[in-house]
Amino acid sequence: AGKGTCVGGPFPGSTLRVIRITDEVIPAWDERLVLPRGGIGELVVKGSVITREYFRRERETALAKIKDGGAWWHRMGDVGYLDEQGRIWYCGRKADRVQTASGTLFTDPCEAIFNQHPHVCRSALVGIGPAGHQRPVIVIEPQPGKVPATTDEATRFRDELLQLGAACPVTAGISTVLFHRAFPVDVRHNVKISRDKLAVWAAAQLS
Repeated sequence: AGKGTCVGGPFPGSTLRVIRITDEVIPAWDERLVLPRGGIGELVVKGSVITREYFRRERETALAKIKDGGAWWHRMGDVGYLDEQGRIWYCGRKADRVQTASGTLFTDPCEAIFNQHPHVCRSALVGIGPAGHQRPVIVIEPQPGKVPATTDEATRFRDELLQLGAACPVTAGISTVLFHRAFPVDVRHNVKISRDKLAVWAAAQLS
């Protein structure tokens, strides 16, 4: 736990690279964007199935496509890294990363640590505050019947989670835990966590 999720190698006929994370447009490909093996960055892919644009969506196209001669790289919106065997390790969505004063935290590696607790159904890492100075908060959806009923139960549960986090370098800087009975999810899939709504809720709880 804490390394992300291994999703295997690139699809045959495609080329995958990991580049420095940015929220800005990258108009043209530059090999200097590429990170060394093991570095967490944006996943980009090039191949015959990659389209060059979104229909009538110029801004979205500019943010998602990188021109490389006569070809195009697609910025997937995912973050991760390549290991020494060339396997892809998924670390979450770029938009969901938490940018603290001491570094960037990624959802998949962090949540996997707290999900090890037997009373955790699932967890969500959210950031409170402006990018670069965000406060990392881990929100826990307990298993059915395991929602803390008293202050003592909540304190004990929280302490156990913080002990799990402190034992792993990727989560050692997380010191705030909140409990939520049922995470908000997207309407279409009814499973994808609505992290923006959860972050607003967490900020209100901590204000």
